[in-house]
Amino acid sequence: MKTKYFNWQVYLGLVLILLSSLLYIAHYAFFRDAHHIFLYLLGDIAFLPIEVLLVTMILHSLLTQREKKARLQKLNMVIGVFFGEVGTNVLALFSDFDPQLEEIKKEFIVKSDWTEKEFISISKRVRNYNYDVASEKIDFEILRALLLEKRNFLMRLLENPALLEHESFTELLQAIFHLAEELAKRENLSALPRTDREHLIGDIKRVYNILAAEWFNYMKHLKDFYPYLFSLAMRTNPFDQSASPIVK
Repeated sequence: MKTKYFNWQVYLGLVLILLSSLLYIAHYAFFRDAHHIFLYLLGDIAFLPIEVLLVTMILHSLLTQREKKARLQKLNMVIGVFFGEVGTNVLALFSDFDPQLEEIKKEFIVKSDWTEKEFISISKRVRNYNYDVASEKIDFEILRALLLEKRNFLMRLLENPALLEHESFTELLQAIFHLAEELAKRENLSALPRTDREHLIGDIKRVYNILAAEWFNYMKHLKDFYPYLFSLAMRTNPFDQSASPIVK
C-alpha cells in the first residue's frame, strides 16, 4: 500500500511539473517575453518558503490541534460511559474499604465553585495519597459480582482503538480486568489464606489508585464542558457515603 501511494504521488508530481512547463512554453510561444516569465517565476519561488510556513506549520498545527481536541472529546465520552457503568460504583466500594475515608472525605468532595487552581491542587493530593483498604472490611463476593457483571463491557472498552491514545486509562482498564480475572478464578472467596488475601488487596489498591486519579480528571472535564453532567457527578460522589442523586 505504501509503495502504491508513493508511486501515485510521484506520478502526480511529474504530471504537474510537465503541465507547468507546457504552460510556460505556451506563454513564451504567444508573447515571446522570457523576461516576464522569469520575473514572475522568481517571484513565485521567492514566496514559496512563506507559503510552506503558512501551510505546513501554522495551518497544519491548527488543524492538528482541532483534530486532537475532537479525539479527546470522543475519548471522554467513552470514559464517561465507563464511569456510568462501572467506575463510580467500584470507586464507591473501594472508598468504603478505605480506613482513612473520614480524613480525606472533605478534600475529595468536589464543589461546583472549584477553580482551575483547586483542581490542580486536588490532583497533586490524589497522586500523593496513600491508597489503602482495610482487609476486614472487604467483601470479595460483592466485588466479584460487580466486576463479572460488567466483564463483557470492560472487554469491549479494551478493544476500542481510540483508548490506545490514553495510556493511563488503558492502564486502568487492564488493572480492573486483571482484578476481575483474579476474583473469577477463585471458587471460595470466604476461605482464602492470608497470603492470597494480601495478593488480592494489592490488586485492589492498584485499581483504587489509578481509578481515583482518572475520576478527578474526568470531573474536571465535566466542569469545563458539561455542567449538567458535572452536577449529577457531584451528587453521586463515590467518596461521599451520604451522596444522593436527588436535588435538595
